Amino acid sequence: MKFYIATDHAGVDLKDYTVELLKEKGHEVVDLGPFSKERVDYPDYAEKVSKAVLTDKESHGILICGSGIGMSMAANRHSGIRAALCHDAYTATVARGHNDANVLCFGERIIGKGVAESILDAWCAGSFDGGRHTGRVEKIEAIH
Repeated sequence: MKFYIATDHAGVDLKDYTVELLKEKGHEVVDLGPFSKERVDYPDYAEKVSKAVLTDKESHGILICGSGIGMSMAANRHSGIRAALCHDAYTATVARGHNDANVLCFGERIIGKGVAESILDAWCAGSFDGGRHTGRVEKIEAIH
């Protein structure tokens, strides 16, 4: 899988860990920053990842901040982005299977490295179930 990833200053450590972990697992990762813990605004980075995912339709995004909430809110402002704030493997599985999520969000201050790895494994193993969920995702996409 190909991932575009970004964070704000509150998620740099977990972003760096996530980039290396995904690469070790054979995934392509494009790190859109930031590359230091200097204060930045999360909407700027949510926009970078969202635009990349919308342009590169086969890719996925990962957004990290302190809680994951701000990133998910900012990303979901972009039509075509279905960003899911996940706290465990189950929420990642459901986000992919039921909601056809294309951007994964989580918080460095909420989860540790082990939970992050289980979320990423579930995300990568999952796919959209279609069926009864298709109409619901279409309704999400119709909201403007």
